[in-house]
Amino acid sequence: MKTDIEIAQATPMRHISEIARTAGVDEKYIEFYGNHMAKVDYSLLTDMAGKPDGKLVLVTAITPTPAGEGKTTTTVGVSDGLRKIGKKSVVALREPSLGPVFGVKGGAAGGGYSQVVPMEDINLHFTGDFHAIGAANNLLAALLDNHIFQGNDLNIDTRRITWKRCVDMNDRQLRFITDGLGGRVNGVPREDGFDITVASEVMAVLCLSADINDLKNRLARMIVGYTRDEKPVTAGQLNAQGAMAALLKNALKPNLVQTLEGTPAFIHGGPFANIAHGCNSIIATRMALKLGDYAVTEAGFGADLGAEKFLDIKCRSANLRPAAAVVVATVRALKHHGGVPKADLNSKNLEALETGLPNLLRHVENVTKVYGIPAVVALNRFPTDTEEELALVAKKCAALGVNVVLSEVWGKGGEGGAKLAEEVVRLCEQPSAHTYTYGLDESIEGKLNSIVTKVYRGEGVDLTPAAKKQADQLTALGFGNLPICMAKTQYSFTDNQALACAPKDFRITVRNLKVSAGAGFIVALAGDIMTMPGLPKVPSSERIDIDASGKITGLF
Repeated sequence: MKTDIEIAQATPMRHISEIARTAGVDEKYIEFYGNHMAKVDYSLLTDMAGKPDGKLVLVTAITPTPAGEGKTTTTVGVSDGLRKIGKKSVVALREPSLGPVFGVKGGAAGGGYSQVVPMEDINLHFTGDFHAIGAANNLLAALLDNHIFQGNDLNIDTRRITWKRCVDMNDRQLRFITDGLGGRVNGVPREDGFDITVASEVMAVLCLSADINDLKNRLARMIVGYTRDEKPVTAGQLNAQGAMAALLKNALKPNLVQTLEGTPAFIHGGPFANIAHGCNSIIATRMALKLGDYAVTEAGFGADLGAEKFLDIKCRSANLRPAAAVVVATVRALKHHGGVPKADLNSKNLEALETGLPNLLRHVENVTKVYGIPAVVALNRFPTDTEEELALVAKKCAALGVNVVLSEVWGKGGEGGAKLAEEVVRLCEQPSAHTYTYGLDESIEGKLNSIVTKVYRGEGVDLTPAAKKQADQLTALGFGNLPICMAKTQYSFTDNQALACAPKDFRITVRNLKVSAGAGFIVALAGDIMTMPGLPKVPSSERIDIDASGKITGLF
């Protein structure tokens, strides 16, 4: 059986100008990055303002497991499937981070015959967006430390600096550092640290910006630290936003590529879903909506994280209204939630499947009842799945009024997603009563309680004394009406990754609250969430190689 990269390399790609014509993008908006990648100028949205939007389809998933669910693969497959049944679709995805690519997760370009290409470029440097975001982030850090060195006119408390440098790599050695050593001319000594680039607020800001002016305004609002009398200091006070926006000028433009079947694909931005809001850029999503009758997009991790943030943060910010949702699951992953070790998932086990099914059912109920969005369950089929197991999943979902459609997009591409696409089209014709989990006028603690009780199905939220103080301070500073970005483990509805499936009778403890004033949300940290991951014992990078002809192997 061919690997993902072997399938991608064996499939001829079309010139990106042909993909642009397929999407309906005039060449005057195109900036070519070789033959198979391009950037699309955001002026396209201004010129197409009068054109009605297509239908927005959100792809989400059950709680992730080591068995894998195939959310990005399904997202690509649904879009290819829509084209296969004669519909005009465009897919919008996030860009992969080099950290997971070289770490344990691998790339994020789909898999099998349901991929976006050129997968090597997409998974590596691509068009340089992440490098630009890192440069803008680190420019702000340099300006901040230089301001302190040059006299500190803003009276910044060096013990309350919140802005970190970043690098797009998993590197635990950089989590906590001491810098500014070596004498006066080398800066002011202080404790510091690095974030991974996808955790930078600059990434979230870029993905939530409507245009270059909005980008500059958001950058200016970002808080970098506090004064000795506890007043926030912003990037705007350091006069950083203009230079940062100049670095991000090209990064703000969405990237156009293609699926293996030639479906137009926008891949743009990539904030972490358990640290930031986990969605591709608003600009790319809006372009997909203008160019396609159906715009298919995804949100990171399970529906409790990615979908919740997509709906409560991104949709609220951009006034987007999803017409339908796809909840991705596998029999294997559900058996894992039922307690079966990864090594034994290929064996039939109806009892474990029934034990694990509440995880899927809770996510489905959240999408259809909490958020009011018509949904279908895409069950990625494996050769080891039995008819009895498939029937059990369908029966349980039918009790919620939701259909299950077998997805075979990994092995068959768009043809394997045609039936799923037909169900998506049917759902898009039904009313969608999209609602939010909470109102912005609720208190910070009230919003947190709404997320925990309505989405996670916990009993409520507990704030540590430090978090309570932070909530009061943020409210006093005028940030109390911002949405919440919950940073917690992706492996559980709770803040304890060991509690799989659909736990009950639990509470969530929030230990820290931090405002991302530029992005426009409050980050609530629960559990042990790190903004700089580390590499595993055997990193994926050990399998990656390149030969004398320039052919890359080992990416997945």
